[in-house]
Amino acid sequence: MMYNLVNIFQSFRGILCVCPYCGDILRLSDLRLKYKGAAPRTWLDTFDSKLKHIEKKELEFQEKEQELRDAAVERGRMKVPKMICKCIHKDIAKFNYNPYDIKALMHPVDFVVFNGLNSQEKLNDITFLSKKIRNESLNKIRDSLKSTVNKEKYDWRVARVSLDGEVKLE
Repeated sequence: MMYNLVNIFQSFRGILCVCPYCGDILRLSDLRLKYKGAAPRTWLDTFDSKLKHIEKKELEFQEKEQELRDAAVERGRMKVPKMICKCIHKDIAKFNYNPYDIKALMHPVDFVVFNGLNSQEKLNDITFLSKKIRNESLNKIRDSLKSTVNKEKYDWRVARVSLDGEVKLE
């Protein structure tokens, strides 16, 4: 079947015709036929128009994509504190700290709160949060920590760790 179709198209090169307007002799395969009126629509015309419509919509989406993504990220960020507050123990949640300011330490204290760290330009205070427990040795460590802070027996040091693991204190 395919072979017959190829033969038909090849035979168009052997058929010659005369142009009624200019009188030139042309091959049938070289003709570009024109006629008045609209050509009847085929399934391919419908497909092409739908494809162009989809391409137009894709282009519109690409123009708005970053804006939509940024808006979605912002909506997500707004939901995170509420979601974290639902997960935090009710006694800690009642302090109304920004959840992004709470850092888990777990030992010797459960959490350290850097109050104001994420919502302001400067830190308001640092708070240690731990629930009461019956472990005497851990309670002694916590009492020692509390006493050290109250007596202002602490220091601030910066440690620089190089890529090869060397630590230098400033």
